Amino acid sequence: MAASPTATTPTSSASGYLRPPAVAGLFYPGDGQQLAVEVSALLAECHPPRLRPKALIAPHAGYIYSGPVAAQAYALLEPLRPVVRRVLLLGPVHRVPVRGLATTGASHFRTPLGDVPIDGAAVREACRLPQVAIYDQAHGAEHSLEVHLPFLQTVLDEFSLVPFAVGMASASEVAEVLDLLWGGEETLIVVSSDLSHYQPYQEARQRDRHTADDILHLRLLGDHEQACGATPINGLLEVARRRHLRPTLLDLRNSGDTAGDKSRVVGYGAFAFEAA
Repeated sequence: MAASPTATTPTSSASGYLRPPAVAGLFYPGDGQQLAVEVSALLAECHPPRLRPKALIAPHAGYIYSGPVAAQAYALLEPLRPVVRRVLLLGPVHRVPVRGLATTGASHFRTPLGDVPIDGAAVREACRLPQVAIYDQAHGAEHSLEVHLPFLQTVLDEFSLVPFAVGMASASEVAEVLDLLWGGEETLIVVSSDLSHYQPYQEARQRDRHTADDILHLRLLGDHEQACGATPINGLLEVARRRHLRPTLLDLRNSGDTAGDKSRVVGYGAFAFEAA
């Protein structure tokens, strides 16, 4: 069973409470105007291939480190701006232990760029599954989902969000949630994950190439040393096999390539999945 529901301190709104940003000013700019300029600049550096992704894998570190890699995934969505109306966003928990997948009772998630509405009907549908529960404590200080929202707010028109903070779960449990909410072209799946952590530069490059090869061949990842989001990645890979999605590697770098020294780096990869 998933963790029992526990709400963070609510902020009043018309139909529930609003989850405020937890890492604005830390992982990305806290000022809306500055944030909009930075995200637009990151996207402007990209030259995306012609793909229509059903799903993306993108990293979740501070923008100075992983922003250029995440942008490679989000730049694909510009042609889909009027099409995508719902985003299933899955990322690993870093601060609060969770059994299963924790979704939210919030009505909106806020960033400096505005408020993203939660698809309450999809949340209720997901909660029919035994591995899913509303557990807002898992979302309160979690960055792995939040850092993706400014990119989504920039590249999409109006959309709703179905967030899942993923803890101890099997690939099949995650895949069952994705299958349930799969939808059509209006629904995009985003899995949030970094790759290797705190290895020397060359060792990280070798490890991350191996991980990328696993993802490109739809092989389940062996452990969380390959990717902190291995659990939601594996759920996506399981569904991708059944639904004949084809993965494409968009970018593979680490913090030594972007904004850090090369003695202890964190790996980042961007991948797109489209119908074969």
